Amino acid sequence: MRKQLKYTFLICTIALFIGSCSSDDGSVFDTPIPDNTGGEEGGEDEEPEVATLVFNESNPSSNQISASANGEVGTTVPGRVIFTSDATTQRRMYITQNISGQGEMPFSAFDLVSDDLDKALKPDGSIDLDGATKKAIDFTFALPVPDIDNGEIVYTFWTTTGKGDFRDITKRLALGAGQITVTVGTGTNPTAEVREFTDIQLFAPAQDGTTESFFSLLNETVYRINVGPEFRAFWDFGYYYGASGDSAGDNASFASTEQYDASFGFPVEGLQPGEDEENSETETLNQMFFASSTTIDAAAFDAVTLSGELDFIASSDSQTITNLSVGDVVEFVDNYGKKGLIKITAIEAGFNNNDFIEFDVKIQP
Repeated sequence: MRKQLKYTFLICTIALFIGSCSSDDGSVFDTPIPDNTGGEEGGEDEEPEVATLVFNESNPSSNQISASANGEVGTTVPGRVIFTSDATTQRRMYITQNISGQGEMPFSAFDLVSDDLDKALKPDGSIDLDGATKKAIDFTFALPVPDIDNGEIVYTFWTTTGKGDFRDITKRLALGAGQITVTVGTGTNPTAEVREFTDIQLFAPAQDGTTESFFSLLNETVYRINVGPEFRAFWDFGYYYGASGDSAGDNASFASTEQYDASFGFPVEGLQPGEDEENSETETLNQMFFASSTTIDAAAFDAVTLSGELDFIASSDSQTITNLSVGDVVEFVDNYGKKGLIKITAIEAGFNNNDFIEFDVKIQP
Protein backbone atom coordinates (compact mmCIF):
# COMPACT_ATOMS: atom_id res chain seq x y z
CA MET A 1 0.00 0.00 0.00
CA ARG A 2 3.05 2.31 -0.34
CA LYS A 3 1.52 3.88 -3.47
CA GLN A 4 -1.63 4.69 -1.50
CA LEU A 5 0.46 6.44 1.18
CA LYS A 6 2.29 8.36 -1.54
CA TYR A 7 -0.96 9.63 -3.00
CA THR A 8 -2.30 10.50 0.45
CA PHE A 9 0.84 12.62 0.96
CA LEU A 10 0.20 14.40 -2.33
CA ILE A 11 -3.37 15.19 -1.33
CA CYS A 12 -2.14 16.53 1.99
CA THR A 13 0.38 18.72 0.14
CA ILE A 14 -2.34 20.00 -2.15
CA ALA A 15 -4.52 20.87 0.85
CA LEU A 16 -1.87 23.31 2.08
CA PHE A 17 -2.51 25.50 -0.95
CA ILE A 18 -6.32 25.47 -1.04
CA GLY A 19 -8.06 28.71 -0.19
CA SER A 20 -5.60 31.15 -1.71
CA CYS A 21 -7.43 31.94 -4.96
CA SER A 22 -7.40 35.26 -6.70
CA SER A 23 -10.10 37.89 -6.38
CA ASP A 24 -12.28 39.03 -9.25
CA ASP A 25 -10.33 42.27 -9.39
CA GLY A 26 -6.89 40.76 -9.46
CA SER A 27 -4.68 39.42 -12.19
CA VAL A 28 -2.26 37.33 -10.15
CA PHE A 29 -2.87 34.39 -12.47
CA ASP A 30 -1.29 36.26 -15.37
CA THR A 31 2.07 34.74 -16.29
CA PRO A 32 4.96 36.80 -17.65
CA ILE A 33 5.18 36.32 -21.42
CA PRO A 34 8.54 34.78 -22.30
CA ASP A 35 10.72 37.05 -24.41
CA ASN A 36 11.86 34.81 -27.23
CA THR A 37 13.09 37.60 -29.46
CA GLY A 38 16.61 37.64 -28.04
CA GLY A 39 18.71 40.74 -27.61
CA GLU A 40 19.92 43.27 -30.13
CA GLU A 41 22.47 42.26 -32.73
CA GLY A 42 25.66 41.34 -30.94
CA GLY A 43 23.74 40.93 -27.67
CA GLU A 44 22.50 37.85 -25.83
CA ASP A 45 21.72 34.64 -27.68
CA GLU A 46 18.11 34.05 -28.65
CA GLU A 47 16.18 32.09 -26.01
CA PRO A 48 14.72 28.71 -27.04
CA GLU A 49 11.09 28.68 -28.11
CA VAL A 50 8.66 27.65 -25.36
CA ALA A 51 6.21 24.81 -26.18
CA THR A 52 2.88 26.65 -26.30
CA LEU A 53 -0.77 25.61 -26.55
CA VAL A 54 -3.38 28.12 -27.69
CA PHE A 55 -7.18 27.75 -27.55
CA ASN A 56 -9.34 30.73 -28.51
CA GLU A 57 -13.08 30.15 -28.39
CA SER A 58 -13.92 33.13 -30.62
CA ASN A 59 -11.15 32.43 -33.15
CA PRO A 60 -10.46 28.68 -33.24
CA SER A 61 -8.54 28.98 -36.51
CA SER A 62 -5.58 30.25 -34.48
CA ASN A 63 -5.60 27.28 -32.07
CA GLN A 64 -2.39 25.38 -31.41
CA ILE A 65 -3.56 22.04 -30.02
CA SER A 66 -0.15 20.39 -29.71
CA ALA A 67 3.44 21.37 -29.01
CA SER A 68 6.70 19.55 -28.43
CA ALA A 69 10.04 19.93 -26.70
CA ASN A 70 13.14 17.91 -25.95
CA GLY A 71 13.99 17.19 -22.34
CA GLU A 72 16.85 15.95 -20.20
CA VAL A 73 16.21 13.63 -17.26
CA GLY A 74 16.13 15.46 -13.94
CA THR A 75 15.33 18.85 -15.44
CA THR A 76 12.11 20.70 -16.27
CA VAL A 77 10.75 21.97 -19.57
CA PRO A 78 8.66 25.16 -19.76
CA GLY A 79 5.22 24.66 -21.22
CA ARG A 80 2.84 27.57 -21.82
CA VAL A 81 -0.97 27.34 -22.12
CA ILE A 82 -3.11 30.25 -23.38
CA PHE A 83 -6.86 29.58 -23.15
CA THR A 84 -9.24 32.42 -24.01
CA SER A 85 -12.99 31.91 -23.78
CA ASP A 86 -15.85 34.03 -25.04
CA ALA A 87 -19.29 32.70 -24.09
CA THR A 88 -17.95 29.91 -21.88
CA THR A 89 -16.85 30.39 -18.28
CA GLN A 90 -13.76 28.36 -17.42
CA ARG A 91 -13.86 27.26 -13.81
CA ARG A 92 -11.18 24.57 -13.53
CA MET A 93 -8.10 23.35 -15.38
CA TYR A 94 -7.17 19.65 -15.47
CA ILE A 95 -3.72 18.28 -16.32
CA THR A 96 -2.60 14.70 -16.84
CA GLN A 97 0.87 13.23 -17.31
CA ASN A 98 1.56 10.10 -19.37
CA ILE A 99 5.09 8.74 -18.93
CA SER A 100 6.37 6.39 -21.66
CA GLY A 101 2.87 5.44 -22.74
CA GLN A 102 2.08 3.90 -19.35
CA GLY A 103 -1.23 5.75 -18.96
CA GLU A 104 -2.56 9.19 -18.05
CA MET A 105 -2.28 10.12 -14.39
CA PRO A 106 -3.43 13.29 -12.61
CA PHE A 107 -0.70 15.91 -12.59
CA SER A 108 -0.98 18.62 -9.96
CA ALA A 109 2.47 18.98 -8.38
CA PHE A 110 3.23 21.95 -10.59
CA ASP A 111 5.21 25.16 -10.51
CA LEU A 112 4.11 28.31 -12.30
CA VAL A 113 6.57 30.87 -13.63
CA SER A 114 5.38 33.66 -11.37
CA ASP A 115 6.82 34.31 -7.93
CA ASP A 116 3.73 36.10 -6.64
CA LEU A 117 1.27 33.39 -7.73
CA ASP A 118 -0.24 31.27 -4.99
CA LYS A 119 -1.09 27.73 -6.02
CA ALA A 120 -4.85 27.38 -6.02
CA LEU A 121 -5.95 23.76 -6.19
CA LYS A 122 -9.25 22.04 -5.70
CA PRO A 123 -9.11 18.95 -3.47
CA ASP A 124 -9.25 16.65 -6.52
CA GLY A 125 -6.04 18.22 -7.86
CA SER A 126 -7.57 20.46 -10.54
CA ILE A 127 -6.65 24.14 -10.69
CA ASP A 128 -9.26 26.57 -9.40
CA LEU A 129 -9.64 29.25 -12.08
CA ASP A 130 -10.86 32.01 -9.87
CA GLY A 131 -11.43 35.67 -10.59
CA ALA A 132 -9.90 37.12 -13.77
CA THR A 133 -8.82 33.72 -15.07
CA LYS A 134 -12.35 32.55 -15.88
CA LYS A 135 -12.12 34.04 -19.37
CA ALA A 136 -8.40 34.45 -20.08
CA ILE A 137 -5.68 32.05 -18.94
CA ASP A 138 -1.96 32.39 -19.60
CA PHE A 139 0.07 29.94 -17.52
CA THR A 140 3.64 28.75 -17.91
CA PHE A 141 4.38 25.46 -16.19
CA ALA A 142 7.71 23.88 -15.30
CA LEU A 143 7.06 20.36 -16.61
CA PRO A 144 9.33 17.76 -14.97
CA VAL A 145 11.28 15.20 -17.00
CA PRO A 146 11.27 11.92 -15.03
CA ASP A 147 14.03 9.34 -15.03
CA ILE A 148 13.52 7.34 -18.24
CA ASP A 149 16.08 6.20 -20.83
CA ASN A 150 13.95 6.79 -23.92
CA GLY A 151 10.35 7.75 -24.52
CA GLU A 152 7.78 10.51 -24.40
CA ILE A 153 6.16 12.36 -21.53
CA VAL A 154 2.80 13.71 -22.68
CA TYR A 155 1.09 16.46 -20.70
CA THR A 156 -2.59 17.06 -21.51
CA PHE A 157 -4.40 20.30 -20.56
CA TRP A 158 -8.10 21.22 -20.64
CA THR A 159 -10.55 23.46 -18.81
CA THR A 160 -14.05 22.72 -17.57
CA THR A 161 -17.20 24.62 -16.66
CA GLY A 162 -17.45 22.75 -13.35
CA LYS A 163 -16.17 19.62 -11.65
CA GLY A 164 -14.48 17.48 -14.29
CA ASP A 165 -12.90 14.04 -14.44
CA PHE A 166 -9.22 13.21 -14.99
CA ARG A 167 -10.28 10.12 -16.96
CA ASP A 168 -12.97 11.80 -19.09
CA ILE A 169 -11.93 14.96 -20.91
CA THR A 170 -15.47 15.47 -22.27
CA LYS A 171 -17.04 15.89 -18.82
CA ARG A 172 -18.10 19.56 -18.58
CA LEU A 173 -15.41 20.48 -21.12
CA ALA A 174 -14.82 24.20 -21.67
CA LEU A 175 -11.66 24.46 -23.83
CA GLY A 176 -9.04 21.93 -24.92
CA ALA A 177 -7.69 19.39 -24.79
CA GLY A 178 -4.15 20.19 -25.89
CA GLN A 179 -0.96 18.19 -25.49
CA ILE A 180 2.67 19.08 -24.87
CA THR A 181 4.98 16.16 -25.68
CA VAL A 182 8.45 16.07 -24.15
CA THR A 183 10.86 13.68 -25.90
CA VAL A 184 13.68 11.93 -24.06
CA GLY A 185 16.42 10.12 -25.99
CA THR A 186 15.03 8.34 -29.04
CA GLY A 187 11.45 9.06 -27.99
CA THR A 188 10.51 5.39 -28.38
CA ASN A 189 8.19 4.15 -25.61
CA PRO A 190 8.66 0.64 -24.20
CA THR A 191 5.93 -1.97 -24.49
CA ALA A 192 3.10 -1.00 -22.13
CA GLU A 193 2.91 -3.06 -18.96
CA VAL A 194 -0.11 -3.58 -16.73
CA ARG A 195 -0.55 -1.43 -13.66
CA GLU A 196 -0.50 -3.69 -10.63
CA PHE A 197 -1.93 -3.11 -7.13
CA THR A 198 -1.47 -5.63 -4.32
CA ASP A 199 -2.91 -6.28 -0.86
CA ILE A 200 -5.89 -3.96 -1.27
CA GLN A 201 -8.38 -4.22 1.61
CA LEU A 202 -11.98 -3.04 1.51
CA PHE A 203 -14.20 -3.23 4.59
CA ALA A 204 -17.86 -4.08 5.00
CA PRO A 205 -19.76 -0.79 4.71
CA ALA A 206 -21.35 1.37 7.34
CA GLN A 207 -24.45 3.32 6.36
CA ASP A 208 -22.85 6.58 7.47
CA GLY A 209 -20.07 6.16 4.89
CA THR A 210 -17.23 6.07 7.42
CA THR A 211 -15.67 2.76 6.36
CA GLU A 212 -13.02 2.29 3.65
CA SER A 213 -15.30 0.38 1.31
CA PHE A 214 -14.54 1.83 -2.14
CA PHE A 215 -11.55 1.62 -4.46
CA SER A 216 -10.19 3.87 -7.20
CA LEU A 217 -8.43 2.30 -10.17
CA LEU A 218 -7.17 5.78 -11.07
CA ASN A 219 -4.85 6.35 -8.12
CA GLU A 220 -4.80 2.93 -6.38
CA THR A 221 -6.49 4.43 -3.33
CA VAL A 222 -9.08 3.09 -0.90
CA TYR A 223 -11.81 5.62 -0.05
CA ARG A 224 -14.37 6.33 2.59
CA ILE A 225 -17.48 7.58 0.84
CA ASN A 226 -17.88 10.50 3.24
CA VAL A 227 -14.56 12.07 2.18
CA GLY A 228 -16.46 14.53 0.02
CA PRO A 229 -17.87 15.12 -3.44
CA GLU A 230 -14.57 16.22 -4.98
CA PHE A 231 -13.51 12.58 -5.23
CA ARG A 232 -16.74 11.09 -6.55
CA ALA A 233 -15.29 10.63 -10.06
CA PHE A 234 -12.41 8.65 -8.51
CA TRP A 235 -14.60 5.87 -7.07
CA ASP A 236 -14.92 2.78 -9.29
CA PHE A 237 -16.39 -0.01 -7.18
CA GLY A 238 -17.21 -0.94 -3.62
CA TYR A 239 -17.39 -3.98 -1.35
CA TYR A 240 -20.33 -5.28 0.68
CA TYR A 241 -21.30 -8.50 2.40
CA GLY A 242 -24.91 -9.44 1.62
CA ALA A 243 -26.99 -8.86 4.71
CA SER A 244 -30.70 -8.61 4.03
CA GLY A 245 -33.35 -7.82 1.45
CA ASP A 246 -32.19 -8.28 -2.14
CA SER A 247 -28.66 -8.80 -0.87
CA ALA A 248 -29.48 -11.94 1.18
CA GLY A 249 -27.10 -14.72 0.29
CA ASP A 250 -24.77 -12.50 -1.78
CA ASN A 251 -21.98 -12.90 0.78
CA ALA A 252 -18.69 -11.25 -0.33
CA SER A 253 -19.59 -8.98 -3.25
CA PHE A 254 -18.37 -6.14 -5.47
CA ALA A 255 -20.63 -3.55 -7.07
CA SER A 256 -19.96 -0.58 -9.31
CA THR A 257 -20.36 2.83 -7.72
CA GLU A 258 -23.46 3.44 -9.86
CA GLN A 259 -25.18 0.23 -8.73
CA TYR A 260 -23.86 0.07 -5.18
CA ASP A 261 -26.88 1.35 -3.26
CA ALA A 262 -29.27 -0.88 -5.19
CA SER A 263 -27.05 -3.95 -4.75
CA PHE A 264 -26.22 -3.42 -1.10
CA GLY A 265 -29.85 -2.72 -0.28
CA PHE A 266 -29.20 0.32 1.92
CA PRO A 267 -28.32 3.88 0.87
CA VAL A 268 -24.78 4.79 1.94
CA GLU A 269 -24.43 8.37 3.12
CA GLY A 270 -22.32 10.49 0.77
CA LEU A 271 -22.57 8.22 -2.26
CA GLN A 272 -25.26 10.19 -4.06
CA PRO A 273 -24.67 13.95 -4.63
CA GLY A 274 -26.46 16.35 -2.30
CA GLU A 275 -28.67 19.12 -3.65
CA ASP A 276 -26.24 21.82 -2.52
CA GLU A 277 -23.21 20.27 -4.24
CA GLU A 278 -21.54 21.65 -7.35
CA ASN A 279 -23.12 20.18 -10.53
CA SER A 280 -25.37 17.94 -8.41
CA GLU A 281 -28.15 17.82 -11.01
CA THR A 282 -25.85 16.44 -13.71
CA GLU A 283 -23.50 14.33 -11.56
CA THR A 284 -22.90 10.73 -12.62
CA LEU A 285 -21.41 7.71 -10.86
CA ASN A 286 -18.94 5.29 -12.42
CA GLN A 287 -20.09 2.06 -13.97
CA MET A 288 -17.99 -1.12 -13.92
CA PHE A 289 -18.74 -4.55 -15.35
CA PHE A 290 -17.67 -7.84 -13.73
CA ALA A 291 -17.51 -11.52 -14.72
CA SER A 292 -15.92 -14.62 -13.19
CA SER A 293 -12.97 -15.64 -15.34
CA THR A 294 -13.25 -19.00 -17.04
CA THR A 295 -9.76 -18.85 -18.59
CA ILE A 296 -7.53 -17.20 -15.97
CA ASP A 297 -6.82 -18.85 -12.63
CA ALA A 298 -4.69 -17.52 -9.78
CA ALA A 299 -1.43 -18.80 -11.29
CA ALA A 300 -2.23 -17.33 -14.71
CA PHE A 301 -3.12 -14.02 -13.02
CA ASP A 302 0.34 -13.88 -11.46
CA ALA A 303 1.96 -14.42 -14.87
CA VAL A 304 0.26 -11.44 -16.58
CA THR A 305 2.73 -8.58 -17.15
CA LEU A 306 1.83 -6.79 -20.41
CA SER A 307 -1.20 -4.65 -21.21
CA GLY A 308 -1.92 -6.59 -24.39
CA GLU A 309 -2.43 -9.79 -22.39
CA LEU A 310 -5.72 -8.33 -21.14
CA ASP A 311 -7.14 -7.49 -24.57
CA PHE A 312 -9.18 -10.71 -24.59
CA ILE A 313 -11.51 -9.47 -21.84
CA ALA A 314 -15.02 -8.58 -23.03
CA SER A 315 -17.45 -6.46 -21.05
CA SER A 316 -20.28 -8.27 -19.31
CA ASP A 317 -23.72 -6.75 -18.60
CA SER A 318 -23.41 -7.08 -14.83
CA GLN A 319 -22.28 -4.31 -12.52
CA THR A 320 -22.18 -6.65 -9.53
CA ILE A 321 -20.47 -9.94 -8.72
CA THR A 322 -21.39 -11.94 -5.61
CA ASN A 323 -20.38 -14.98 -3.56
CA LEU A 324 -16.67 -14.31 -4.03
CA SER A 325 -14.16 -16.78 -2.59
CA VAL A 326 -10.41 -16.78 -1.98
CA GLY A 327 -8.60 -17.74 -5.19
CA ASP A 328 -11.33 -16.41 -7.51
CA VAL A 329 -10.23 -14.31 -10.48
CA VAL A 330 -12.66 -11.65 -11.72
CA GLU A 331 -12.52 -10.04 -15.15
CA PHE A 332 -13.70 -6.41 -15.43
CA VAL A 333 -14.09 -3.48 -17.78
CA ASP A 334 -14.25 -0.09 -16.06
CA ASN A 335 -16.21 3.04 -16.89
CA TYR A 336 -13.43 4.25 -19.21
CA GLY A 337 -12.96 1.04 -21.19
CA LYS A 338 -9.88 -0.20 -19.33
CA LYS A 339 -9.70 -3.99 -18.94
CA GLY A 340 -8.36 -5.80 -15.92
CA LEU A 341 -8.32 -8.71 -13.48
CA ILE A 342 -8.95 -9.00 -9.73
CA LYS A 343 -7.60 -11.93 -7.69
CA ILE A 344 -9.21 -12.52 -4.28
CA THR A 345 -6.49 -13.26 -1.71
CA ALA A 346 -8.35 -13.14 1.65
CA ILE A 347 -11.85 -12.71 3.08
CA GLU A 348 -12.82 -11.99 6.67
CA ALA A 349 -16.48 -12.92 6.25
CA GLY A 350 -19.17 -10.90 7.92
CA PHE A 351 -21.19 -7.71 8.08
CA ASN A 352 -19.23 -5.93 10.82
CA ASN A 353 -17.22 -2.89 9.85
CA ASN A 354 -13.91 -4.62 10.63
CA ASP A 355 -14.73 -7.52 8.29
CA PHE A 356 -13.00 -7.21 4.94
CA ILE A 357 -11.97 -8.57 1.55
CA GLU A 358 -8.39 -8.46 0.29
CA PHE A 359 -7.35 -8.63 -3.36
CA ASP A 360 -4.78 -7.83 -6.06
CA VAL A 361 -5.51 -5.95 -9.31
CA LYS A 362 -3.93 -5.84 -12.76
CA ILE A 363 -5.30 -3.26 -15.19
CA GLN A 364 -4.37 -1.75 -18.53
CA PRO A 365 -2.64 1.63 -18.30
